[in-house]
Amino acid sequence: MTQQTDGDQPGIAAAVIVNEGRVLLVRRRVNEGQLSWQFPAGAVEPGESEEDAAVRETLEETGLEVKALKSLGSRIHPKTRRHMSYTACEVVSGTAYVADSDELADLAWCSHSEVSSYVPYGLYAPVQQYLDHVMAQ
Repeated sequence: MTQQTDGDQPGIAAAVIVNEGRVLLVRRRVNEGQLSWQFPAGAVEPGESEEDAAVRETLEETGLEVKALKSLGSRIHPKTRRHMSYTACEVVSGTAYVADSDELADLAWCSHSEVSSYVPYGLYAPVQQYLDHVMAQ
């Protein structure tokens, strides 16, 4: 289902990718307010599901092929006011790198304890609960 927000802006789909005990974060070339590090994400295209958008954006931004596992929920982001959906994904193939240097400056695979230093304002509660569960090994 395609989500639209204020002013008919498309919703943003984010991929939450945990691999070998680490979660993938990307740093945008241009910050959105105080947002710098975040999950691979981008606009949901017309007719595209949120899960498909998360998978596509991950490939476009990081060169990593992932598969959607399940939706972690959605919300209006408190900082950007955009509709955000979050999809748990697993790596299918590839090695993450900055594939879209126009959008991304860097990427990092973070341990559970490092996430808060990259995202100091906290994560959406269902995403944090998912990470607590899958990374607490």
